[in-house]
Amino acid sequence: MCLQSIAGMIIQAFMVGIVFAKMTRPKLRTQTLQFSKNAVICQREGCFCLMFRVGDMRKSHIIGASIRAQLIRAKKTKEGEILNNFQTELAVNADGCDGNLFFIWPMTIVHKIDENSPFYYLSASDMLQERFEVVVILEGTIESTGQTTQARSSYVASEVLWGHRFEPVVAYNKDRQGYEVNYSKFDNTVPVDTPLCSGAELSQFYKMQEPPGK
Repeated sequence: MCLQSIAGMIIQAFMVGIVFAKMTRPKLRTQTLQFSKNAVICQREGCFCLMFRVGDMRKSHIIGASIRAQLIRAKKTKEGEILNNFQTELAVNADGCDGNLFFIWPMTIVHKIDENSPFYYLSASDMLQERFEVVVILEGTIESTGQTTQARSSYVASEVLWGHRFEPVVAYNKDRQGYEVNYSKFDNTVPVDTPLCSGAELSQFYKMQEPPGK
């Protein structure tokens, strides 16, 4: 009887541990982290920006979230060597934040296309002919279990929409007196007036428009 009771408790403890581990796997948690189907390029504060959206479908938030973006494309060295999968780190931020996200609602991640960006000399027509992939990695800690999780997505040249902007998904509900997220508009974009030139050409144009002496 004693041996049977001890064996039963051991088996029960193992079964509870296995079920708990299966239910709290970070792999399942990453399925609720959503990335927009497309990335977009439009103007923000007078500068071209590459943007994509990321959101968390669950009510339990990801804490300590951070996001990175890597550009993968071929590069030719000065010696003529072709590096087919050369990786370049893209500087990204989220609505005034740095790579560390205050992740309580869907956020638009922004890469500013300035003189330090690999997209600085690419126009709209060049973007269609380029072969590249932007890989984005979101990492964070699950609030309920304390386990770390990671989600990944990527955008190729054909998935980047030039001259588009994401529709707002967060709105204030007066009846409920709180903010609501409409995930049905998560992937929606709207066309906006955007020059088809490169970021370098746009910057040069603005400099020519400045009055002399400034």
